[in-house]
Amino acid sequence: MTTTLITGANKSLGLETARRLIEAGHTVYAGMRDLANGDAARALGARAIQLDVTDQTSVDAALASLPELDVLVNNAGILGSSFGVDDLNAETMQDVLDTNVLGIVRVVQAALPLLRRSAHPVVVNVSSGVGWPRFLSTEGHDEFPVPAVPYAASKAAVIALTVQYAKNLPTFRINASDPGYTATDFNGHGGHQTVVEGTDATVALALVAPDGPTGEFHNRYGRIEY
Repeated sequence: MTTTLITGANKSLGLETARRLIEAGHTVYAGMRDLANGDAARALGARAIQLDVTDQTSVDAALASLPELDVLVNNAGILGSSFGVDDLNAETMQDVLDTNVLGIVRVVQAALPLLRRSAHPVVVNVSSGVGWPRFLSTEGHDEFPVPAVPYAASKAAVIALTVQYAKNLPTFRINASDPGYTATDFNGHGGHQTVVEGTDATVALALVAPDGPTGEFHNRYGRIEY
Protein backbone atom coordinates (compact mmCIF):
# COMPACT_ATOMS: atom_id res chain seq x y z
CA MET A 1 0.00 0.00 0.00
CA THR A 2 1.26 3.48 -0.91
CA THR A 3 0.89 6.10 1.81
CA THR A 4 0.47 9.68 0.65
CA LEU A 5 0.31 13.04 2.40
CA ILE A 6 -1.27 16.01 0.62
CA THR A 7 -1.08 19.48 2.13
CA GLY A 8 -3.97 21.90 1.63
CA ALA A 9 -6.26 18.97 0.86
CA ASN A 10 -9.59 20.16 2.19
CA LYS A 11 -10.85 21.69 -1.09
CA SER A 12 -10.20 22.46 -4.76
CA LEU A 13 -7.05 20.98 -6.29
CA GLY A 14 -5.87 19.33 -3.09
CA LEU A 15 -9.20 17.59 -2.51
CA GLU A 16 -9.41 16.40 -6.11
CA THR A 17 -5.84 15.10 -5.92
CA ALA A 18 -6.84 13.16 -2.80
CA ARG A 19 -9.87 11.69 -4.57
CA ARG A 20 -7.85 10.54 -7.56
CA LEU A 21 -5.01 9.05 -5.54
CA ILE A 22 -7.45 7.18 -3.29
CA GLU A 23 -9.02 5.85 -6.48
CA ALA A 24 -5.53 4.74 -7.54
CA GLY A 25 -5.19 2.74 -4.32
CA HIS A 26 -3.25 5.12 -2.09
CA THR A 27 -3.88 5.60 1.61
CA VAL A 28 -4.22 9.38 1.71
CA TYR A 29 -3.65 11.70 4.65
CA ALA A 30 -5.30 15.04 3.91
CA GLY A 31 -3.46 17.87 5.61
CA MET A 32 -5.42 21.00 6.48
CA ARG A 33 -5.16 23.91 8.88
CA ASP A 34 -8.61 23.37 10.42
CA LEU A 35 -9.97 19.87 10.89
CA ALA A 36 -13.48 21.31 10.99
CA ASN A 37 -13.10 21.68 7.22
CA GLY A 38 -12.27 18.02 6.73
CA ASP A 39 -15.69 16.53 6.02
CA ALA A 40 -15.25 16.47 2.24
CA ALA A 41 -11.87 14.73 2.54
CA ARG A 42 -13.20 12.22 5.04
CA ALA A 43 -16.15 11.46 2.77
CA LEU A 44 -13.65 10.40 0.10
CA GLY A 45 -11.92 8.03 2.51
CA ALA A 46 -8.95 10.27 3.30
CA ARG A 47 -7.64 10.62 6.83
CA ALA A 48 -7.77 14.29 7.82
CA ILE A 49 -4.83 15.58 9.87
CA GLN A 50 -4.13 19.05 11.20
CA LEU A 51 -1.24 20.61 9.28
CA ASP A 52 -0.44 24.30 8.95
CA VAL A 53 2.61 24.63 6.69
CA THR A 54 3.50 28.01 8.26
CA ASP A 55 3.78 26.47 11.75
CA GLN A 56 6.77 24.23 12.40
CA THR A 57 5.16 22.69 15.49
CA SER A 58 2.09 21.74 13.46
CA VAL A 59 4.23 20.30 10.66
CA ASP A 60 6.34 18.24 13.07
CA ALA A 61 3.26 16.88 14.86
CA ALA A 62 1.56 15.94 11.59
CA LEU A 63 4.58 14.04 10.28
CA ALA A 64 5.13 12.36 13.63
CA SER A 65 1.57 11.00 13.45
CA LEU A 66 2.20 9.14 10.17
CA PRO A 67 3.20 5.47 10.35
CA GLU A 68 4.99 5.67 7.00
CA LEU A 69 5.17 7.88 3.92
CA ASP A 70 5.83 7.17 0.26
CA VAL A 71 4.40 10.17 -1.57
CA LEU A 72 4.31 13.81 -0.48
CA VAL A 73 2.24 16.31 -2.44
CA ASN A 74 2.97 19.90 -1.43
CA ASN A 75 -0.24 21.53 -2.58
CA ALA A 76 -0.89 24.18 0.09
CA GLY A 77 -0.53 27.72 -1.19
CA ILE A 78 -1.95 31.21 -1.04
CA LEU A 79 -2.46 33.91 -3.65
CA GLY A 80 -1.62 36.73 -1.28
CA SER A 81 -2.96 40.27 -0.99
CA SER A 82 -0.68 42.14 -3.41
CA PHE A 83 -1.67 42.22 -7.07
CA GLY A 84 0.56 44.95 -8.48
CA VAL A 85 3.40 47.24 -7.48
CA ASP A 86 1.54 50.01 -5.68
CA ASP A 87 0.20 47.56 -3.07
CA LEU A 88 3.47 45.62 -2.76
CA ASN A 89 5.65 45.70 0.33
CA ALA A 90 7.98 43.36 2.17
CA GLU A 91 5.22 42.09 4.44
CA THR A 92 2.89 41.06 1.61
CA MET A 93 5.82 39.37 -0.09
CA GLN A 94 6.85 37.59 3.10
CA ASP A 95 3.34 36.24 3.72
CA VAL A 96 3.25 34.50 0.35
CA LEU A 97 6.79 33.18 0.52
CA ASP A 98 6.19 31.84 4.04
CA THR A 99 3.36 29.60 2.84
CA ASN A 100 4.29 28.81 -0.76
CA VAL A 101 8.04 28.33 -0.41
CA LEU A 102 9.08 28.00 3.23
CA GLY A 103 6.01 25.84 3.81
CA ILE A 104 7.36 23.30 1.35
CA VAL A 105 10.78 23.35 2.98
CA ARG A 106 9.27 22.81 6.43
CA VAL A 107 7.21 19.84 5.28
CA VAL A 108 9.88 18.20 3.13
CA GLN A 109 12.52 18.47 5.84
CA ALA A 110 10.16 17.00 8.43
CA ALA A 111 9.14 14.25 6.00
CA LEU A 112 12.66 13.17 5.00
CA PRO A 113 13.11 10.48 7.69
CA LEU A 114 9.88 8.76 6.62
CA LEU A 115 10.49 9.19 2.90
CA ARG A 116 14.00 7.76 3.20
CA ARG A 117 12.48 4.56 4.59
CA SER A 118 10.21 4.22 1.55
CA ALA A 119 11.20 1.90 -1.30
CA HIS A 120 9.99 4.51 -3.78
CA PRO A 121 9.89 8.05 -2.32
CA VAL A 122 8.08 10.66 -4.40
CA VAL A 123 7.59 14.39 -3.88
CA VAL A 124 5.36 16.61 -6.01
CA ASN A 125 5.51 20.36 -5.48
CA VAL A 126 2.51 22.16 -6.93
CA SER A 127 3.89 25.24 -8.68
CA SER A 128 2.32 27.28 -11.49
CA GLY A 129 3.00 28.52 -14.98
CA VAL A 130 2.87 31.94 -13.33
CA GLY A 131 6.31 31.08 -11.99
CA TRP A 132 7.71 30.29 -15.46
CA PRO A 133 9.34 33.41 -17.00
CA ARG A 134 8.69 32.31 -20.59
CA PHE A 135 4.96 32.08 -19.92
CA LEU A 136 4.87 35.34 -17.97
CA SER A 137 6.58 37.24 -20.77
CA THR A 138 4.87 35.72 -23.83
CA GLU A 139 1.61 37.19 -25.05
CA GLY A 140 -1.06 34.61 -25.62
CA HIS A 141 -0.22 32.56 -22.53
CA ASP A 142 -2.76 32.55 -19.69
CA GLU A 143 0.00 33.78 -17.40
CA PHE A 144 1.00 36.85 -19.40
CA PRO A 145 -1.66 39.26 -17.99
CA VAL A 146 -0.87 38.40 -14.34
CA PRO A 147 0.69 41.45 -12.58
CA ALA A 148 1.11 39.98 -9.06
CA VAL A 149 4.72 39.89 -7.89
CA PRO A 150 4.64 37.72 -4.73
CA TYR A 151 2.71 34.80 -6.19
CA ALA A 152 4.80 34.66 -9.38
CA ALA A 153 8.06 34.91 -7.45
CA SER A 154 7.00 32.22 -4.99
CA LYS A 155 6.07 29.78 -7.73
CA ALA A 156 9.35 30.43 -9.54
CA ALA A 157 11.12 29.61 -6.28
CA VAL A 158 9.15 26.37 -5.99
CA ILE A 159 10.45 25.25 -9.38
CA ALA A 160 14.04 26.08 -8.40
CA LEU A 161 13.85 24.32 -5.04
CA THR A 162 12.34 21.28 -6.79
CA VAL A 163 15.36 21.04 -9.08
CA GLN A 164 17.76 21.44 -6.16
CA TYR A 165 16.01 18.87 -3.98
CA ALA A 166 16.07 16.41 -6.90
CA LYS A 167 19.81 16.90 -7.32
CA ASN A 168 20.41 16.37 -3.61
CA LEU A 169 18.15 13.31 -3.36
CA PRO A 170 18.85 11.28 -6.51
CA THR A 171 17.02 8.16 -5.28
CA PHE A 172 13.79 10.18 -4.92
CA ARG A 173 11.48 11.27 -7.72
CA ILE A 174 10.90 14.99 -7.07
CA ASN A 175 9.03 17.12 -9.59
CA ALA A 176 6.93 20.27 -9.85
CA SER A 177 3.48 20.45 -11.42
CA ASP A 178 1.63 23.25 -13.19
CA PRO A 179 -2.13 22.88 -12.74
CA GLY A 180 -2.84 25.46 -15.45
CA TYR A 181 -5.66 28.01 -15.41
CA THR A 182 -8.17 25.98 -13.42
CA ALA A 183 -11.51 27.08 -12.01
CA THR A 184 -10.84 27.37 -8.25
CA ASP A 185 -11.36 29.83 -5.40
CA PHE A 186 -8.05 31.46 -6.43
CA ASN A 187 -9.60 32.98 -9.54
CA GLY A 188 -13.25 33.16 -8.57
CA HIS A 189 -13.78 29.94 -10.55
CA GLY A 190 -12.94 31.82 -13.73
CA GLY A 191 -10.36 29.35 -15.04
CA HIS A 192 -11.10 27.43 -18.22
CA GLN A 193 -10.00 24.03 -16.86
CA THR A 194 -11.86 21.70 -14.51
CA VAL A 195 -10.25 20.52 -11.28
CA VAL A 196 -9.81 17.12 -12.91
CA GLU A 197 -7.75 18.71 -15.69
CA GLY A 198 -5.97 20.88 -13.14
CA THR A 199 -4.80 17.84 -11.19
CA ASP A 200 -3.69 15.77 -14.19
CA ALA A 201 -0.02 16.72 -13.88
CA THR A 202 0.10 16.42 -10.09
CA VAL A 203 -1.52 12.98 -10.11
CA ALA A 204 0.69 11.74 -12.94
CA LEU A 205 3.81 12.85 -11.06
CA ALA A 206 2.54 11.32 -7.81
CA LEU A 207 2.21 8.00 -9.66
CA VAL A 208 5.60 8.24 -11.37
CA ALA A 209 7.64 5.04 -11.70
CA PRO A 210 10.94 4.54 -9.86
CA ASP A 211 12.79 5.18 -13.13
CA GLY A 212 10.60 8.13 -14.04
CA PRO A 213 11.56 11.78 -14.35
CA THR A 214 12.93 13.85 -11.51
CA GLY A 215 13.79 17.53 -11.20
CA GLU A 216 11.29 18.44 -13.92
CA PHE A 217 8.32 20.79 -14.33
CA HIS A 218 5.21 19.28 -15.91
CA ASN A 219 1.74 20.35 -16.94
CA ARG A 220 -1.05 18.04 -18.07
CA TYR A 221 0.57 17.66 -21.48
CA GLY A 222 3.98 16.58 -20.16
CA ARG A 223 7.30 18.23 -19.44
CA ILE A 224 7.49 22.00 -19.81
CA GLU A 225 10.68 22.63 -21.74
CA TYR A 226 13.09 25.40 -20.89
